[in-house]
Amino acid sequence: MSMRKRLERSPRGDRLTVLGQSAWGAVCVYFVFVLAGAGLGWLVGLLADWLVTLPGVPLQGPAELVASVPVPWLPAAGSVAGLALGLVAQHEQLVIRLSDERAVLTSKGRAQEFSRDAVAAVFRDGKQLVLLGHDSGELTRQECDLDVGRVADAFTEHGYVWADADPYKDKFRRWVPDTPGLPEGANALLKARQESLESKSPSDDDVRELREELARLGVVVRDEKRRQYWRTFRNAGPAV
Repeated sequence: MSMRKRLERSPRGDRLTVLGQSAWGAVCVYFVFVLAGAGLGWLVGLLADWLVTLPGVPLQGPAELVASVPVPWLPAAGSVAGLALGLVAQHEQLVIRLSDERAVLTSKGRAQEFSRDAVAAVFRDGKQLVLLGHDSGELTRQECDLDVGRVADAFTEHGYVWADADPYKDKFRRWVPDTPGLPEGANALLKARQESLESKSPSDDDVRELREELARLGVVVRDEKRRQYWRTFRNAGPAV
């Protein structure tokens, strides 16, 4: 994905690097959504006009209602809907602000700030950016479509340790119900999280909040094709 990188000065006077989607990339996102929305509106109009000519076809009433809408309105309505979806997609994009003192990651209107001293390592896991703490727990795990090379260079330039892969990858075990060795309460949280992952419309907020609850118990969880894998870290509570 096209991305921007710019240098600024933070209020503290620190050198600040900002990584995010480029202006050209944002324009492309809006253009695609608006064009797709207009095209869909036009197709819906054509489909409605065809359905009203077929006797006994289900949804005849709604088709007649749509067919009665003036021709330019449906593509226009589709364009507006596409623009709204484009705004949502833009809102969800990750923006990274880095200085020699701290890292701020913002996505979906939610900003998380970490001092550089608290970050032991940074790496890319699939499409997710992960910051590790010194206790081997994950400080955050964020969806990241930004160019991995530029992200790695930016973190390195500001003195963070960049890892090519998760240094604890071999510690993960696949979760199954009532897995032994987990802290008390972790199995219940993992079960609730699994149900959320397997639902027809998974709630990203629920999945994230349950991940954070597990982290408080000393459990790191990662997902692979709706399967959960876990490991504990040094601050973990007593195992059951």
